[in-house]
Amino acid sequence: MSPADALFGAFSLPFMWRALVVMLVLSVIAGVVGVLVNLRSLEFITDGLTHAVFPGLAVGLAVGGASGVLPGAAVAALIGAVLLTWLMRSGIASDAGIAVVLTAAFSVGVIVVSKSDDYAGALETLLFGRVLTIPPSDVVPLVVVSAIALLLVALTAKQQVFRAFDAAGSRAAGNSAFALDLTLNVAVALVVVAGASTVGSLLVLALLVVPGAVARLLTGRLWLLFPLAGVFAALASWFGLAAGFAASVGAGIDLPAGSTIVAVFVVAYGVVLVGRLIRDAAVRRAQGRPTAPGEAKSSVAASGEGAA
Repeated sequence: MSPADALFGAFSLPFMWRALVVMLVLSVIAGVVGVLVNLRSLEFITDGLTHAVFPGLAVGLAVGGASGVLPGAAVAALIGAVLLTWLMRSGIASDAGIAVVLTAAFSVGVIVVSKSDDYAGALETLLFGRVLTIPPSDVVPLVVVSAIALLLVALTAKQQVFRAFDAAGSRAAGNSAFALDLTLNVAVALVVVAGASTVGSLLVLALLVVPGAVARLLTGRLWLLFPLAGVFAALASWFGLAAGFAASVGAGIDLPAGSTIVAVFVVAYGVVLVGRLIRDAAVRRAQGRPTAPGEAKSSVAASGEGAA
């Protein structure tokens, strides 16, 4: 199979086209939302939300079958967003509280799934998604859920960035910390809902974390982070679907579509990271500065702080 067949011809098939449309919309919006997650260092909160959604997925599947997955996940995500926001704003140790929510929610979901007739199949679907078997009736709801998340971020983008770099200044300017935190967590939760229904609850974290991290490595210009993250996420999703199709159809290697997409995200991040480290080392050599162990890593972190 030629690269052109995998990158373009494969999507003439209806199930591949549906997967591409949903993944492009989801990944671009997840990339944009993920920039704020990265700027606010909320990766652990995001991980907690992905696990908080799992019992909703399980209950929705048990009660309504495949059509109940999306509404079940939406209810669980909104409850999880409110609960985690409260834990963040309360005096309770946030990491400990999030870890408790994470483990409790995941265990409840597994218990619910274990009562189904097809325990192994249902668990695999919820954990690793169903990118290539998205029903036509689910395309519009998934796009709508993702679009609502993007709208929430777009309406509060300036305030979110202000809070990310100067929390005290944001409060002094009259911005409600609780409202901003809740808005961002709800946006993340909605992306998790759409992602958990496609790539699965365990893999959706990559869609929210990797694009923002890549954008921080590529540029120090704040508002350029968002389009870079979106473009990276779209290309990685497209290449991931194409690679999975080429491996399965062209080479006879059965690869799960969701896992293949996430693998492309991670590999691309690794390539960008290595390129950034090489560039930083070249700049230091050109300036006649010695390269100390660990200095490259510090330089990458410092570049992100300079984005403000």
